[in-house]
Amino acid sequence: MQALKDIIRDIHDFPKKGIIFKDITTLLQDAKSYQRTIDLLSHRYVGQHIDKVVGVEARGFIIGSALAYKLGAGIVMVRKPGKLPSETFSKTYDLEYGTDTLEIHTDAIKPGEKILIADDLLATGGTMCAVVDMVQNLGGEIVECCFMAELEFLNGRAKLPEGKVFSLLSF
Repeated sequence: MQALKDIIRDIHDFPKKGIIFKDITTLLQDAKSYQRTIDLLSHRYVGQHIDKVVGVEARGFIIGSALAYKLGAGIVMVRKPGKLPSETFSKTYDLEYGTDTLEIHTDAIKPGEKILIADDLLATGGTMCAVVDMVQNLGGEIVECCFMAELEFLNGRAKLPEGKVFSLLSF
């Protein structure tokens, strides 16, 4: 795991002064590291009969699509407003610096389907909390929220369903 952590670079003062951004593009560019990451994440869910993986815009698409493929599941995209062509369900949520809104197709998840939510990084948990709410409103059964990495000091997992959070790497 340390080798995977080491390949993720820190970008200081991005997107604003005082933030240390965990840049996963260095891991994604390295074929062996990316493959190892997806293999380790997907192995956790083999045999759990995941119906769909929900990927959160935008880096969650990279993780979610690969997981869906490995698990033989469908992929559902959660996007910013105006990006999905059919009827959507929206959720506006608070950020540390304002609000944001996400959307999902109303027919993307059927009641009772087993759902894995995937994203690259768990920080404060605001975005993922909104996605959890959206999935539950559509009747999906959340198996777990999985992340490539987690910034533990921000305690984002406290906002998510207890016992349903997995992070491959922790910072």
